This record gives sequence, C-alpha cells and structure tokens, in this order.
Amino acid sequence: MCSNGVIWPEGVARHVLDTVDSTMAAAARLAASDLAPIWVLARQQTAGRGRRGRDWRDPPGNLAATLSLRPKGGPAEAALYSFVAALALHEALVSVAGPTARLAIKWPNDVLLNGGKVAGILLESHGAGQGVGQLLIGFGVNLAQPPDPGTLEADAVPPVALAPETGAHLEPEEFLTFLAAAFAGWQAQYEAFGFAPIRTAWLARAARLGQVVTARTGAQSRTGIFETIDESGAMVLQTAAGRVAIAAADVFF
Repeated sequence: MCSNGVIWPEGVARHVLDTVDSTMAAAARLAASDLAPIWVLARQQTAGRGRRGRDWRDPPGNLAATLSLRPKGGPAEAALYSFVAALALHEALVSVAGPTARLAIKWPNDVLLNGGKVAGILLESHGAGQGVGQLLIGFGVNLAQPPDPGTLEADAVPPVALAPETGAHLEPEEFLTFLAAAFAGWQAQYEAFGFAPIRTAWLARAARLGQVVTARTGAQSRTGIFETIDESGAMVLQTAAGRVAIAAADVFF
C-alpha cells in the first residue's frame, strides 16, 4: 500500500479499528500473538491517555495510533526509541505540511508546528527478564482540529492542528503510511549505528535549543539554558546552580 509514492514498510502489520479503549491497549492485545511489528490505528478512542496518566483528547479526524515492537537490548536502549519516534513524526509532518510550516521537536518528543503543539508521543515497555519484551509507542497527531485548550494545563503549549495551520488535509490512514515509512527508516539507522546519529539529527530539529526553558518534575522546577541532550537522551540545562542532566520532566517555555 502507498500514499503519494510512500510505501508501507515490508513485514509490518497494520490494523485499522473503528473504536477501541486505547490504541496502546489494543496494540498490546494484538501483539500477544504476533512477534512482528504492529501498527494499530483507531478512528475513535474511549480511554486514550497521555504521559503521566493524563487523558489524551483526539477529536474526530485526528490520528491516534500505536506501534508495537520487540526491541533488542534493555530498558535504556528501548527508552531511546522516544527520539527515533520523534524524528519519524517530524519527518512525516515535513512531508505533508509544505515548505512554509515551521516544525520543531520539544524535548523529548512533542512536535511543534508554527509554535503550537501538533503531536505527542507516549512510550510504554513491558519486561522480559533483563530485556524488554514489548515496546509500545503511541502517537497522537492533530490532523484536523486541535483539542479544546480548556482541557489542557494552563501553561501548556497551545494546541494547533495540521489542516488549519497549513491547508494540508489528510485522513489518519493516509498519514499513518507516511509515519510508518519514516519510522522504519529511522529505526534502521538506530539499529545499525546506535544513538549518536539519532542524537545529532534530533538536536538539529530541537525547539528552544540554546534558550531558557523550565523543566518540572513533580514539585521540583528547574530553569536554565537548554544546552543539549546527553548520550542517554537526558536534557542538559545550565542553571544558576550549575549544569544538570534531567532524565524526565515536563518542559515549559
């Protein structure tokens, strides 16, 4: 199957469902009897979720999809797929948004379009001994319309959607082909060459690199200049108290 010359990756399964609780849960169920990579797209989620257990709102016409993988290595290597996924999502959006769209990646894996949040990614892993038996990568993309800003945190990046920002109108199934093809390419690079080229590519697309940002983890908040990401994917901030590496946080501009 193809979309405008983009070919669906070989050996990767694809399931399009009308209604599910969440694509993450549906992908986990389907992958229980299939070792191959599996994409699951749902036209409607009844219990979609985002990071830290938050609800994920996906109005009609937007993309809600999850990829199930069985990666090599342990939890640390699996976590770096967050950056692989962000690069794939960025590439897919570049392919359809047109040359005037301003796209950037907000650490670790939200994608911004013209300064607003157009997409987010959620990773979940399930263990198998010392390794990772299954990695679920959930994607939410505002293709048709943004969610109601009233459902978001007061200081969150304002949501935007692809169609009103760029004039590009795509059905979720069509966009999924762009995303799956892009992911297969970045995954191959990661598996062949490790994280170094992924890190370099991610930094070239990073939002607010070299600028002041605030990282919040629970009750702790740290503000500083976003210098880089390190070899583990942690955000490195130059703060008033010195240089710190932050492995997980919500970032605010």
